[in-house]
Amino acid sequence: MDLLIDVILRAGRSAVELSFFVLLPVMIVMLSLMRMLEARGVLDWMVPRVAPALRPFGLTGLGVFAAVQINFVSFAAPVATLAMMEQRGTSSRHLAATLAMVMAMSQANVSMPLVAMGLHFGIVLGWSLVGGLIAAAATYYLFGRSLSASEHSVDETLHHPVADNAKGVLDVINRAGAEAFKIAVGSIPMLVLSLAVVLALRRLGVLDALTGLLSPLLLAIGADPALILPTLTKFLAGGTAMMGVMDEMLRAGTVTVATLNGASAGLLIHPLDLPGVAVLVSAGRRVAEVWKPAALGALVGIAVRMGGHMLIG
Repeated sequence: MDLLIDVILRAGRSAVELSFFVLLPVMIVMLSLMRMLEARGVLDWMVPRVAPALRPFGLTGLGVFAAVQINFVSFAAPVATLAMMEQRGTSSRHLAATLAMVMAMSQANVSMPLVAMGLHFGIVLGWSLVGGLIAAAATYYLFGRSLSASEHSVDETLHHPVADNAKGVLDVINRAGAEAFKIAVGSIPMLVLSLAVVLALRRLGVLDALTGLLSPLLLAIGADPALILPTLTKFLAGGTAMMGVMDEMLRAGTVTVATLNGASAGLLIHPLDLPGVAVLVSAGRRVAEVWKPAALGALVGIAVRMGGHMLIG
């Protein structure tokens, strides 16, 4: 019982520190900036100008907005855009391409806090864009080619508050702060549970045994055995939980900043995991129906990102 209580308290302390002292400040600043650009009409101006260049990849104007959200807000932010696309008659084929792009791109709620731990954000952002576009194209032209491409009347206008006076600006900032607080608080339960499980498995020697079992294979292909723990955490508990584990490992010296900026940046920083997929497919019925071809396309994009980070970490 003493072991269990100690594990829970340690996990709780780490989760709260990560949520309120790392995730929350970053999310407040970035969400305020994003919402201000949105309210000022900058994104309205940008989307129709960028969309034509991205249509060959199977993306629409609202798909461009989803890309901005995943890279600069959080993995959950594109849910509203995906729901909007479904409601406005976007074809299933375009929906699948957009979902694949989102699943393959770096999630801001993980990548931005990791910058404080040594992550090269510019490089991550660049390969995120490349991987997202390749994932969208692979889904649109290969994995999702049998999906319906027929569209109904599609309204790609973005509806949002405006900030044309001091009160409007203050309202946007307050709304962004509340949204950031909701994201940070919402991450605590999953962080506590996942970190508690990870700490318990470590205390019981399960992770050491698994690392010893898989290390020869990983070393044979040039991979770092230290990535076993964050990888398992990532795909079972999500990116935020992985960030907590990576923070602990960096503090303990079991992984290095070079490891963080290597292939692991492409492997671990994206929403293609159990919690991430569950949140994204909640956008609507047709979004949920196309998750399989989207996931296959996302895997292609993630593989490209991993290769890119191996070349330029």
